[in-house]
Amino acid sequence: MNSTLAKTCTYSLMHLTVAIAVAFALTRDWRVALAVGLVEPIVQTFAFAIHERLWSRASAGPHPARAGRAPCGHGLGRPAG
Repeated sequence: MNSTLAKTCTYSLMHLTVAIAVAFALTRDWRVALAVGLVEPIVQTFAFAIHERLWSRASAGPHPARAGRAPCGHGLGRPAG
């Protein structure tokens, strides 16, 4: 097993453990903690994929129609006009 795969697997296990532990600490119910602990990493995976796609788009440079504007759409300290 290469180190990247090993690191990914151990991080996934750590994430799962932390999610379940936090959910249990908040609810004191193992069923809820396990449900949250199993669902949250799946949702987080999709959120990460969306984040990566948006980050890649932002780092590709501004669209010509948005040149001189921040990613949120605001001007970059220049007067409007």
